Amino acid sequence: MSYFDVAALAFALSMDAFAVSVCKGLAMEKATLGKSAIVGCWFGVFQAVMPLIGYFLVFLFTDLVMNIDHYIALVMLCLIGANMIRESFSKDEENVSASLSFTVMLTMALATSIDALAAGVTFIGMPVPQTVVAVMLIGIITFLLSAIGVRIGSVFGTRFKSKAEFVGGLVLIFLGVKIFVEHMGFFGA
Repeated sequence: MSYFDVAALAFALSMDAFAVSVCKGLAMEKATLGKSAIVGCWFGVFQAVMPLIGYFLVFLFTDLVMNIDHYIALVMLCLIGANMIRESFSKDEENVSASLSFTVMLTMALATSIDALAAGVTFIGMPVPQTVVAVMLIGIITFLLSAIGVRIGSVFGTRFKSKAEFVGGLVLIFLGVKIFVEHMGFFGA
């Protein structure tokens, strides 16, 4: 997986955190730079740590999964992507509180990073140093998009939430297919 692919994966995975951050900004009376940074840190750290956990869990079972890793990546990314696309069409409005308490932020960070845990499976076969760089990139991109999301939410509201989830879902499906196609050797990849 190239760094461009990792950046695209980071962008796609961060769309849930971005959408929640937009709602968080909407709920805040005043979205300050400090509040934006707090939200960004919570989501960025969890989005970085969860794929690393997923990677190491699968790494323990490398011998069992190495021959089918491309199938696992295809299925996991397509399922996560399809779910994000489905959620983008949902009429259910999320009620997000303005609270930045430990419990509220922990719950939200865990909820938005579960798909990142599953995406960690796609790092199988990557050298450990490249995996560390990948999770750092995911964390940084998520931090930035989440912090920006809080600011956008305070200004524009939830206008872009469903579009962000839809685009994120498409990117994940594209990455899953790309990994599969490259591994299978189709089209000289």
